[in-house]
Amino acid sequence: MADEKSNAEAYWAANLRLIFWSLVVWALCSYGFGIILRPLLAGISVGGADLGFWFAQQGSILTFVVLIFHYSWRMNKLDKEYGLEE
Repeated sequence: MADEKSNAEAYWAANLRLIFWSLVVWALCSYGFGIILRPLLAGISVGGADLGFWFAQQGSILTFVVLIFHYSWRMNKLDKEYGLEE
């Protein structure tokens, strides 16, 4: 029973770390690059627009989609690691 509880706590801690770092990447790309750091990225051109504008319009959405797939892939690995796979 105690081993099962520690396994569940370790699984939950790993899940929270994954969620935290996914949110950090999302916030950095959405707010950091698209809004806060936009003046610094204005000199870099991507597809005819500056990089800050690109992150605000497309980069944050593409990053979010990549994060969804990364989260799913990583959670499947965590499920296997902790013996919780379906």
